[in-house]
Amino acid sequence: MPTVLAIDIGGTKVAAGLVDETGALLDRSARPTPVGGDAAEVFRAVLEAVAAVGMGDAVACGVGCGGPMTAGGEAVSPLNIPAWQEFPLRARLAEELAVPVHVDNDAKALALGEGWCGAARGVGAYIGMVVSTGVGGGVVLEGRLLDGAGGNAGHIGHLIVEPDGRLCPCGAHGCLEAEASGTAIAARTGRPAAEADPDERRRAGRLVGRAVASVANLLDLRLAVVAGSVALGFGQIFFEAAQAELDRSARLDFSAGARIVPGLLGDAGPLVGAGAVALRAVGHPIGVR
Repeated sequence: MPTVLAIDIGGTKVAAGLVDETGALLDRSARPTPVGGDAAEVFRAVLEAVAAVGMGDAVACGVGCGGPMTAGGEAVSPLNIPAWQEFPLRARLAEELAVPVHVDNDAKALALGEGWCGAARGVGAYIGMVVSTGVGGGVVLEGRLLDGAGGNAGHIGHLIVEPDGRLCPCGAHGCLEAEASGTAIAARTGRPAAEADPDERRRAGRLVGRAVASVANLLDLRLAVVAGSVALGFGQIFFEAAQAELDRSARLDFSAGARIVPGLLGDAGPLVGAGAVALRAVGHPIGVR
């Protein structure tokens, strides 16, 4: 039974785990992402998380990392990790690990995981989303994960949902990430996103629904699977507001009735998704090409 090492790298924490061919997360460890540290310090946190779980019988390593990045994660520049600018992630990990390393965007990895053994299993067209420290997405059409020229397709966090809204780390104004991410909510309210009041939770859901409606209208899909600490932590009030906005804004024959549902993999989703990146790369069938 093939087992892979899975690594998830985000702006708040880095995590590692072992994932088997069924999508089971066998073990995991996490470390805080160093705040204000240099590139080497962030990379050390990744290696510490890996060391805590070990390699086991892993035949490959899959990594989900925030973007943007160049194809295959050869150079990553996560907006939420300023210390990594064009950081050679895949090559550096390949130097440290004795297995092949495969890197993709963390939200695309989550989309793979939810299509493999989560809320989008058996669905050929959907968007998987992470609403957490940042906001990201991965799009599956006709059973295939969209990559784009540099591996960055699906960046729904940078759809404009509030014209002339808050400045986003990408440099634009009013992006979904600048308005509804955990970082943005904390900046707007002066307290952690987990302490957001009901109106803030509804607002975040409404903006996510607005972005999903644009994607549903553009790409002819009828399902959005949304995970991440903000979305899942905000719960029913968030998802009801998101669905109401989607119903209001997706009115074409092919997009009306589109649904927003919580990810089924919960907090294991990012690592299961990273495992899916590796398993797909070595030829193990996961249901998404």
